Amino acid sequence: MRIGIAQINTTVGDFPGNAGKIMRSIDRARSLKVDLLVLPELAVTGYPPEDLILRPQFIRQNRQTLNEVVGHSSGLSVVVGFVDGDCDIYNAAAVISNKKLVGVSHKSCLSKHGSFDESRYFHVGSRWPIFLLRGIGIGITIGEDIWHEARASIVRAYSGAGMIINISASPYRTGRGLFREETLAAGASETTAVVVHSNLVGGQDEVVFDGASVIIDESGAPIARGKQFDEDFIVAELEPQWVARSQFRDPVGQKDGPRRQQTSEERLTIDPGGDDSHTAMPTLPPRQIERMDDLEEVYQALVLGTKDYVRKNGFDRAVLGLSGGIDSSLVAAIAVDAVGPESVIGIAMPSRYSSPDSESDAAVLARNLGMRFLVIPIEQAFSAYLETLAEHFKGTRPDVAEENIQARIRANILFALSNKFRWLVLSCSNKSELATGYGTIYGDMAGGLVPLKDVYKTTVLELARDRNRRSGQELIPPAVLTKAPSAELRPDQRDTDTLPPYELLDAILRAYVDNGMTIDQIIAMGYDAGVAMNTARLVRRAEYKRRQAAPGIMIASTGFGCDRRLPITNRFMEERYPSL
Repeated sequence: MRIGIAQINTTVGDFPGNAGKIMRSIDRARSLKVDLLVLPELAVTGYPPEDLILRPQFIRQNRQTLNEVVGHSSGLSVVVGFVDGDCDIYNAAAVISNKKLVGVSHKSCLSKHGSFDESRYFHVGSRWPIFLLRGIGIGITIGEDIWHEARASIVRAYSGAGMIINISASPYRTGRGLFREETLAAGASETTAVVVHSNLVGGQDEVVFDGASVIIDESGAPIARGKQFDEDFIVAELEPQWVARSQFRDPVGQKDGPRRQQTSEERLTIDPGGDDSHTAMPTLPPRQIERMDDLEEVYQALVLGTKDYVRKNGFDRAVLGLSGGIDSSLVAAIAVDAVGPESVIGIAMPSRYSSPDSESDAAVLARNLGMRFLVIPIEQAFSAYLETLAEHFKGTRPDVAEENIQARIRANILFALSNKFRWLVLSCSNKSELATGYGTIYGDMAGGLVPLKDVYKTTVLELARDRNRRSGQELIPPAVLTKAPSAELRPDQRDTDTLPPYELLDAILRAYVDNGMTIDQIIAMGYDAGVAMNTARLVRRAEYKRRQAAPGIMIASTGFGCDRRLPITNRFMEERYPSL
């Protein structure tokens, strides 16, 4: 039995585009004599469709597209995700064979985190038949069905499944990929069933799906892996008799008798038609996919998220302000790797406070990356602003108000170019700055996308060094990697004038924001009480800024945005109350 996984990059609502990818995958599977082809969760609609599901036209077009896929399935069987809206609305998997819809399985463990608020749209499924293909029982799980502690995969195995198929749209989070595969391997071993995990790949708004689909044998050993952060087509051969025998060696029904009551009685036979003799089978090329290390994973997630956000939203090019600092340098490298150097424009906008090296460092970076570089000084515009406001600012000392004017002038220039030439503005803010509010709203925080929104400053530096190491050359100039961080909005300004050193700040932010620790717990770890409480105060005060920031790519377990929901108007100060 040849099993295929089409790891495709879909776009929400692009029914013709998604259908084209699905049907081209079917054609490829047919040419390789694949018996069963598996595609990702909601491959027909794209994931997550969110409130589009509430539109009747969307549901109808989704079903019409599925019908087109069914008509294209001669000679093989296909499992593909779609929205089942025949009665109630379900996140569903269609099992298709030889131009017939054999049956449908519904998702039973709905995703409830972040933007994947599936209970807002879908009903909890209770229909999950066992499909029989050449004597092998096949159970279908969707997304979190296979992760949930109720272990829907075990329930499927109780019903006689020698193969568990999981169609998924599992988003990338730092370190989750390896955990995902280990969990799948444990499930395969526990159920003594082969596990076929088809995961979506691509960027959708703030979310990146990393692919890394995998086929695992009944002992928990990977048979074939898919690429990370790229479309792929994975094929593996299984021996049907071997799959069937694995269940008799360790029948899962004996492990936990009471759960046998949850088994499904529905059995549906898949008849792929055509010749099943497998004569003249095309030889499968060898596959050896090694996992990326953590830094490369993060970098490739940022590249893919940026690429798909630019291209899927119809922009031709990306533009950013090049300050000569580490953040804009890394964003420039990400953009160039995402859409190509010919599609990235860097703008240096020096003011009276810009250091002499800033423009030259930006120019060297642009030359190294091969991107277009422009210099647009803002001194004349800044002077005009100060003159215009002189009467109203009379009797006050220069402060953050004058500093922020410069940042807003720069944003104005970038958006003027964006309007004129249809360039997407990339903001260069990082997570440390967004967490503490160290940025100018409608200034350097403004943009169409914030690639580093979920990347702390210390990680920015690590990613920049790693990008140089992997390229074998100093694409990001050494001076950029070593200079003291500064917004350069006043004479001799340094970030440490306002914030603790980033090594200290980021450690506290990871504990407070990402891990949800209390101030007391952070202090107990050995951090200074004043620094910890002030950091929490800065995070709390900056909520209104973050709410108005551009979308950014999520890579951490808790990103700013849909993963973290706090009120803007909020007087709760946890440092006033002891931890329980």
